[in-house]
Amino acid sequence: MKSNQPLSDSATAHPSRREFLAHAAAIAGAALAPRFAFAAEPSSRKIRVGIVGGRFGLGFQFHEHPNCIVEAVSDLRPERRAALQKTYRCDKTYESLEKLILDKNIEAVGIFTPAPSHVRHCVAALKAGKHVLCAVPAAMTLEECRLLVDTVKQTGLTYMMAETSYYQQPTISARKFWQEKKFGQIFYCESEYHHAGLETLWWEKGKPTWRHGLAPMNYPTHCTAHLVGVTGERLTEVSCLGWGDDDPQIKGNPYNNPFWNETAFFKTSKGHPFRVAVYWKGAHRGGERAQWYGDKMSFFFPHPNGLGPIIVRTSGQKEKDAGGFERQLAAFEQYKQPEWWKTDMLPEPLRHDSGHHGSHTFLTHEFIDALVHNRKPTVNVYEALAYTVPGIVAHQSALKGGQQMKIPSFDPA
Repeated sequence: MKSNQPLSDSATAHPSRREFLAHAAAIAGAALAPRFAFAAEPSSRKIRVGIVGGRFGLGFQFHEHPNCIVEAVSDLRPERRAALQKTYRCDKTYESLEKLILDKNIEAVGIFTPAPSHVRHCVAALKAGKHVLCAVPAAMTLEECRLLVDTVKQTGLTYMMAETSYYQQPTISARKFWQEKKFGQIFYCESEYHHAGLETLWWEKGKPTWRHGLAPMNYPTHCTAHLVGVTGERLTEVSCLGWGDDDPQIKGNPYNNPFWNETAFFKTSKGHPFRVAVYWKGAHRGGERAQWYGDKMSFFFPHPNGLGPIIVRTSGQKEKDAGGFERQLAAFEQYKQPEWWKTDMLPEPLRHDSGHHGSHTFLTHEFIDALVHNRKPTVNVYEALAYTVPGIVAHQSALKGGQQMKIPSFDPA
């Protein structure tokens, strides 16, 4: 299936009600337990990992995890290999991923390489017998999505995507609220990833990097995780519009992408609307945030303009609007955001703040703990594709002027 072609109806099968409820229950259990549902009796097992990618890969805590040993590190650039060595206190290095995955002492690999290489690198590591934690997005095309899921199935190994929005502190709160039924029904959600100025990373020493002109919706997971990772809903249809201004900087990019910003309106498997806005340019304050609207309670991430986090509840009281009409008065309250990373959700050495709203220590622990206890991680390959695929199709929609398009499911039948 070509990623720039319309999707056929045969590609639109979605999880059954039984599968959806089972998936939602799994998320609920993880959210409600005093510690995550995956927490079990302490184990003495040590997972030996290799870390590939000395930029984003510097931001994790494998060397602090009681069940992990950083066996080796790798980057094509010597200065980045040196930075990895220093961060992870590791003496063994390899010049490339291809060499690192031949190391028989390594059981798992953290892949933090450029996005266009993710599937190629993950497939190589899986076929070499290594479990994989990979940076976002999971894939760049629908063909790559199929190759990734097929390889995970064929090898029987663990794949996890390091999606930070799943473990942002407000997202953890939202997942708990949802399980505790405080929202009632979440009838609408919106999420924004605003990051102006990324064009500074488009060029290095006069040459384009992989980031040059990357379509915003090919990097959707910081947003899609805010709904899919809370309620378990899948995104089934999309209409998306893009905005570009013919800036010479964006022209000639390898993705043939004309857009700085893309705004998508999704339909979920429950028939709910979900708006996602990924913007690389404009007069905005930046950030990754979401708002969940329920019929009993709504919850808003902190806003970059200074408000929040906020809870709004139905109060049963009445007020009159500016026109003199009576309406329900909402109860509005500041929410004191717990610092979940301080709790027994994490092993004690990892109970410190970390990148992207405190999510990195959670990602580190979830991957290692899943391997130690031989269980599926939260953002497994099916979750990863449920976050990634909608953006791929949304960009296709934007290229077609907002055409409504079906989103294929890669969930097991």
